[in-house]
Parts: sequence; C-alpha cells; structure tokens
Amino acid sequence: MHRDIRKVVLPVAGLGTRCLPATKVLPKEMLPAWDRPLIQYAVEEAAAAGIREVILVTAPGKEMLEQHFRPAPALEASLAARGKHDLLAQARGTLPAGVGIASVLQPEALGLGHAVWCARELVGNEPFAVMLPDDLVLADTPCLAQMISAWRETGGNMAAVEEVPAADTARYGILRVTGERGPLVAADSLVEKPAPQDAPSRLAIIGRYILEPSVLRALDAGKRGAGGEIQLTDALVDSMATTPFHGLRFAGRRIDCGSAAGLLEASVRIAARQPGMGEKIHAWLSRDR
Repeated sequence: MHRDIRKVVLPVAGLGTRCLPATKVLPKEMLPAWDRPLIQYAVEEAAAAGIREVILVTAPGKEMLEQHFRPAPALEASLAARGKHDLLAQARGTLPAGVGIASVLQPEALGLGHAVWCARELVGNEPFAVMLPDDLVLADTPCLAQMISAWRETGGNMAAVEEVPAADTARYGILRVTGERGPLVAADSLVEKPAPQDAPSRLAIIGRYILEPSVLRALDAGKRGAGGEIQLTDALVDSMATTPFHGLRFAGRRIDCGSAAGLLEASVRIAARQPGMGEKIHAWLSRDR
C-alpha cells in the first residue's frame, strides 16, 4: 500500500518574462485564462486530486498570489450588501474547501530543482506532488488525479509526459524509455533540454510530478546542471538507482500558458466550453473576416 499524496508544491517564483509587459507588476500566475488566474486552476486541480496542503515557492513582490486565496472582507461585505450572492460565492471560493495554503521564499532563481528543495521543510518526509501553473491541462479527469491513481500502483517517482516535435526537445526534460504498459512508460534516464540529435526520445516531461522524499535528498547536493541551474531532472536521475521512475501519458490537452499565445488559446478553449459561448466566439471571428 502506498501513502496518499497530501501536499503539492507550486514553484511560482519566476519573472514571467515571456508575457511582458503584462507581467511587469502582475505575477504571471495571476494572468487569467478566461475567468480565473492560472494559479487558481492549479489549486483547483490539486484539490480535485485529493491534495489538502498547497505550498507556494515564491519570490519577493509576489505576495498577491497568496493574497488571492485569503478572505477579502471589504469586497465580500460590498457584494453581500448589494445582494450579489453569485459573485460573493466566487470571491469566497478561490481556495477550495478543506485546502490549506502556505508559502516559502526562493531567495535566488537557481532552477526548478532549487525551487522544490526550498519547500523541503514544509514537505517533510512523505511523497508529494509538484505542479507548474504555466502548464494548464484541460481534461475530463484532472491530470494530477490521473497521476495519483497510476502512482498508487507503481510508487516511486512519476511525471506527466507527452510526445513533442523533435525540434522542441531542447525545451524539455526527455525520457530514455525502457518499456511501456498502457499509458505508463518506464525510463532509466532523463536528459534535460537535449538538442534534437541528442534526444533519446520525443517523450517530454510537462509540469506535473509525484516525487518521493529521496528526490529532496538528492537535491541537497546542490549540483548544477543545464544552464548552470539546479535541475529537478538531475535529481530524478540520481534517484533512479533506488527509486523507479515512470512517465504517464495523461488524457487531456496541455496548453503552455507561459506566453500570450498560450493564454489566448486557453481562454478560447475554456470559453468555448461555456453554454452559448462557442457560438458567440464563432460569430465574432466570422464577422471580422
């Protein structure tokens, strides 16, 4: 029997330079896809997967992220006085019921592995999830819930994976595959951002992980990897001698919302799922041709 996953780490200390000038002041995770910020989609996905503790790894100036999930007495009182009960429910519902939230600072931008390591004291000695809010996954069953279901069978470390074009391997951690069983993929090595000619496959890790505490111990060494950063991929490789690694080909559509184009795609796809909005979007685009 494997322990449940109760905690998720959200590394949100980045500067969001791909979305400038919108992110000059506003944290990129507060940019909206349709009707809510990216950070809220991530927390809602985590809650739907049974997560009860959210750990934000932030940077100075990004206090707004945690504030988004706190009560807003003045706003709530105004909405209540005007009888706007639907809006009041939305204002109060940013943090799912039964979920707690905490934050820790990443003092330097030293990579994803370093960001995860900064949360080690709040994580403790138990398996945990990591989610990158930039990667929004639209799925009937939340991506993290799919992963936790699969992880209960495999244990070890796991990442969500998908095929990417050969030209894009230099943007991802890439698996060296040793076997496949349904959507599960076993790997014996990972390569961080390889050139297309050096990539062992086109199976790329996206921003969802389930990690054993051994990864945190591997990160203790502070080893620098690609780009001079402390890479989570390297810690996963170092853990493979004692901890199995699996990738999960998740069911759903992943959208990279770290760019303006990705945010637009996410907004349109989410809006199109709302009653009557698909027809409106089609009418707007047809009218402007």
